[in-house]
This record gives sequence, structure tokens and C-alpha cells, in this order.
Amino acid sequence: MLHRAFLRVRSCYCGQALPLRAPPALPGRALPQVPEGGGSGPCRAGPAPSARPAPAVRPFPGLSPLSPFPPQRHAGLGSPRAAPAARGGPAPWRSLRNSLGKSDGYCASWLADTNIPTCICQRSDSLQCLLLLTFWSVAGSLAELVSSAVSNPDSWWEALSLSSGLLELSLGKFRNVLLNQTNPVEAVIRNIASNVTVVIFQVHAQQSDVVISFDKTPSVNSSGIGVDKGLVSILRPEQTVCTWYVRALDAGQVLSTAISIPYMEKDPIPGGCNLEFDLEVDPNLYLDYTLVDIHIKFAPANLGYTRGANPPSCDSETGQSSRWRLRYDVYQYFLPENDLSEMVLMSHIRKMSGVQSIRANGIKMLTLTADDKTNVYFSSLPGQGVIYNVVVWDPLWNSSAAYIPVHTYACSFADLVDNCSSLSKLSTKVFFTAFGILGLFTCFFGHRFWKTDLFFMGFIVAAFIFFVFITRVTGLGYDVRLILTAVAGIIGGLLLVVSWWRFGSVLLSMFVIGLVLGFLFSSTLFFTPLGDYRVFRDDVVFWVTFTCVALMIPVLFVGCPRILNILASGIVGSYTVVLAIACYVYTSLAYITLDLLRRVLNNYFSRAYTNVPFQRNDFIILSVWVMLALSGVTVQLRRERSEMPFPPHPYLTWKRERERRSTNVLDPSHHIPPLRERIHNKLLHIKEFFQKDQPAGERTPLLL
Repeated sequence: MLHRAFLRVRSCYCGQALPLRAPPALPGRALPQVPEGGGSGPCRAGPAPSARPAPAVRPFPGLSPLSPFPPQRHAGLGSPRAAPAARGGPAPWRSLRNSLGKSDGYCASWLADTNIPTCICQRSDSLQCLLLLTFWSVAGSLAELVSSAVSNPDSWWEALSLSSGLLELSLGKFRNVLLNQTNPVEAVIRNIASNVTVVIFQVHAQQSDVVISFDKTPSVNSSGIGVDKGLVSILRPEQTVCTWYVRALDAGQVLSTAISIPYMEKDPIPGGCNLEFDLEVDPNLYLDYTLVDIHIKFAPANLGYTRGANPPSCDSETGQSSRWRLRYDVYQYFLPENDLSEMVLMSHIRKMSGVQSIRANGIKMLTLTADDKTNVYFSSLPGQGVIYNVVVWDPLWNSSAAYIPVHTYACSFADLVDNCSSLSKLSTKVFFTAFGILGLFTCFFGHRFWKTDLFFMGFIVAAFIFFVFITRVTGLGYDVRLILTAVAGIIGGLLLVVSWWRFGSVLLSMFVIGLVLGFLFSSTLFFTPLGDYRVFRDDVVFWVTFTCVALMIPVLFVGCPRILNILASGIVGSYTVVLAIACYVYTSLAYITLDLLRRVLNNYFSRAYTNVPFQRNDFIILSVWVMLALSGVTVQLRRERSEMPFPPHPYLTWKRERERRSTNVLDPSHHIPPLRERIHNKLLHIKEFFQKDQPAGERTPLLL
């Protein structure tokens, strides 16, 4: 009706159709069309004048298409309204008031920059002109207000609800909510269907705790505090409305997302047999993390039941008619690597809330029965966002329900040092950067510079053994342990070089080098999903298998030691480059060796599942690793194919040369000066290098 009246007045007054944007039609109803020649009925006008064409409408910057005044946003509604009146009225009104009584040309020139038809200037009645402009402005603003409400009603209701502390929810739909500490938000669901028996309401935030409760004043047995919390509402007969209260725990605003998920009478109830936590029915997952592992525990579920009935007993019987027939599937979902933003978490946690979306997007890690403990351990991935959830399944009715998803980054956002944004210490970066440079050199020139290759491999063996020993025995800080590990690695590398010089045993040297390559190969094998098999939870089985795989490499290549050395230097040297990159950019490839180190240092790490993400960064770094390894091996094979397999025995060569010099007087090497004199001559050469060259010729003037 408002649009129809607006168009009729426009067509009757001006006698022509205006080139304005048509307002949107209401649902199910088309807007009336106004003919070009004029209106209809009692306001019908004559034909449009043809002598003077209608002036072109040039929108004024910032003006609404239906209003001559700059639109402003209404607080909380997101809709335009007319500008507030200032002293003397708005600028267009003051300009129009000053132009009244002046020439029509001045009026037309002023109206040319607006959407108001210039035919108004042909009217001599100033009061009528003012009234028409008022109607024009109000009608245009109301038309856009109604248009915005019709096109996007959800955003209007959300703004209206939150402005009054009320959040209207729909079952199964997420809503983003901005929470604070002082004003709790009342979340309400209305018109719940009669076949719904349970509604699970949950709220998620990234790092700030929220308080969720059944009452406006939270109590211990009716509320929960955390970043991922939920409550279960058991519906009464004829109940159609559910209410919860949510607020931030600390001062400041917290961005969160909320959802309510319905379940029927045959669906299991997550946390329905809770005997450990505060809530009577607790669907939450409780997560604790360290730098080594993540511990998740939850309350057992119960069977579903109809409204008004008594819940089934949890422990009276253990048959197939009780909750002991339920199965628990644990799922894992990785967030994008190197992305710690809130909106990414809010968008991805939706994929781990409903049963169908969990099964479609999550990675099923294991299945627990009612006889198993509801405790699960995973390896910790500091800086990498991970979402966990549990789906309880009733095999009798083939029905399922989901617990409250929980997320972690295995690090703290609030710490000033070693927070989620900067996990690697400076000492770690220095150590592995130098280690990576040495490994890159060994990758391409390891066999040619044999002693450098031996030093590199001896450094790895000694540093690993010493770090494990000093970590288990002492309580020194990480930086001190890393410095001592570097010193021990240097000593170990030098010892391996000295042992080669003295004994010259290729077999002993290649056993150490082959053992390093076998260690990396075995670690890579258990880095795959093979390492999460239940049989390898037993430490004896794991270490026997790991050792056999590691020893298999030097045994297979015992007949071709040069090939073994080139492969070891190329593959191990290129992997040290990957470890150096991992100090600056997150990559899961670093956990090939890190998970093994964790298992050596921690007695209970064997119970943790070691699944890691493999995303774009990992594919790129894996390509770099493969490219470096292939290039290094190829370059060394082509260069060394015409050379001796290994250098001669160093000690025997030195001893033979010494005897030859002592017996052969004519040998020039017999006259080599003593060591002290040679050092003195070297120092003189160095000193002469820094001295300024003297000019040639005579320095004094000639005598006449």
C-alpha cells in the first residue's frame, strides 16, 4: 500500500514517470505499474509534455535512491533513516527554503543533483512544495526500511534480540554472538516439535571462557565454564520453549558461536550416565594438554527415552537392553595450518557439531565400547588447531548423537614468550639453522668430503643420545640442555673422524652411517597410520620392530658401502633442511623424528595417537625434501663413479710417509722444517698480507 500510494502521488503530481529505482516487491505481490503517460482514476493527468524533455536524474553522493537526504544507520537495525534535524533544518531544506520565491531555473539547478523531479519547480505554491518534499522523504525512507526487513528478516531479528539481551535460536542453525561479562544473553528456542525429547545447546569461543547456565544466576550443578561448553535440556511433556543464559567470564567482549541440536527418543543421550563431573547430564568433552600429549575424557552416554518417562538405569544391568551396548567413535579434525584467526575456528567448528557433518569431515581415530575407559590420548601439536568430538552410536536402533566438540592449539595465546604465534625459541632456531646448513653441504658433497660426512653422522648419533640422557637424568633448562647437546655432538663427530683416521675401518664407519639412515627410515614408517595400530601400544613390540627395521638398512647395503653412504648423506642431509624450515614455518614433517624423541623421553607416550595434518605447506616442504634428496644423490653418483670408493687408510698412509721421509735424504719432504718454524712462517705471511705495499724507486730527492 505504501509503494502504491507513493507511485500514484508521483504520477499525479508530475504527470510523467520518473527514472527512479523500483522498490522491491513484497513476497507474493507485484508492485503496481504506472504508465508513462500518467496515472489513472481521479488523479489522471494529461499527456507528458514533449517540448521539454525530462531532466536526467543524477544521484547525489550518499543519497538514498528514494530519499533526497543522506541515509544513516539506525543503531542495532542496520536500516537507513532520515538525517537528524540540525539548527535551521537539514542542508537541503535550508537550500530549498532560500530558493523559494526565486526563479525556476535556480530551483531546477539545485534539484538536478537529487532524485527529486524538477517538475516541482513549476509549482508556485511553496507550502505545497514543502509538504510534497516531506512526503517524498518519509515515503522513501519507509520504503527502504520495509524492503530491508523483507529481504533479510533474520539479521533484523538478531539485531533486535541482541539489543535487548535476547537471542532467538532455531534448531540446528548457528548464530554468532558477541558476549560480555555484565549483560548475560538469554538464548531462547520456541516452537519445539513434540517428537523432540532432548535439546543440546552449546557455545564456542576461541580463547576466552564463557559461562553457560540454565538460570540467570549460575550454580555449580547447572552451569559450565570454558571455551567449548554445552548443556542438555531434557524436555517435559508439552514443553515447546527452552531457555539458557550465556555471558563472558572475564571483562571484554568475546566473539562466540552458538547452536542448539535436537534429538529424538531413540537417540542416545551424551553424558546421560555421568558420575564424575558436576552436571547431572554432561555432554562436554574435557581436554587437558601438555607439550607432549593431549588428554580427552567424557562421561558415558545413556539410552534415549520419551518425554515424561524415567531415564533408563545406567548400571543395573549390562546386557544389550542397557547402555552397555553403546559404541563411542572418536573423531579428529585439523584446522588450516598457520591460521589462528577466530573466524576460521567459528566456520570450521560447525563441521564437527552435527552427527552427519562429523562423519563427513572428521577423521575417525578409534572406537570405544562401554567396557573401555572414556579416556583418549593424542600427541600434542603446538600451534596447530585441532577439533575433537565423540559420536555415540546405538547399534540396536542405528541412531547416533554427538557430544560437544572441543578444540585446542596446545599453546597459550596470552603468554608473552613462546605463545601460539612464536613457538620456536631463539636457541632452537640457531641450532637447527646451523645444523641444516651443514646437512645441505653433506647432501651434495658428503662422499667427496668424507671426513665432513663422518663428522655430520657422528654429530647426529652423539647429540641424540646425549639429549635423551641429560633430559631424563637432570632437570636443566631447555636452552642449557641444547647448548650441552651441541657440545656433545661436536665431540661425537670428532671421535668418529678420529676413529676413522686411526683404524680406517670402512665397515665400522658405514655401520654408524647406515644406522642413522635406518633410524630415519624406521621413524618415517611409524609416522604413517601404521604407527597408530593397537599392537604398537606395547613398548616391547614397538622397540623390537623399530630396531629391526633400522638395522635392516646397513645389512642390505653391506656389499655396496659407497651407495649406502651417498644415499645416507643425500636423504639425511636434506631432512635436516626440513627441520630448519620447521623452526620458522609449521610443518608436520618435523614430527617424523619428534614423535620418536617423545616416546623415548616419556614413559606414557605410547598410549597417544600420533596422527598429524598433511596440508598445503606439508606437500610443498615434502616436495623440497624429495627434490634435494634426489638431486644430492644424483650429483654424488655422477661425480664419484670414476673415483675410488673410499680414501686409503689415513693412519697407515701417514706412517708410511713418515718412514719414507726419515730414510730417503733426497726426498724434498725430508727437509720439511720443524712445526714451530712452519707456524712462525705462516704468521709472517699473514702479517705481510695486512701491510701496505711500499712504492718502488728512490724516496729522497736527488742532490743537484
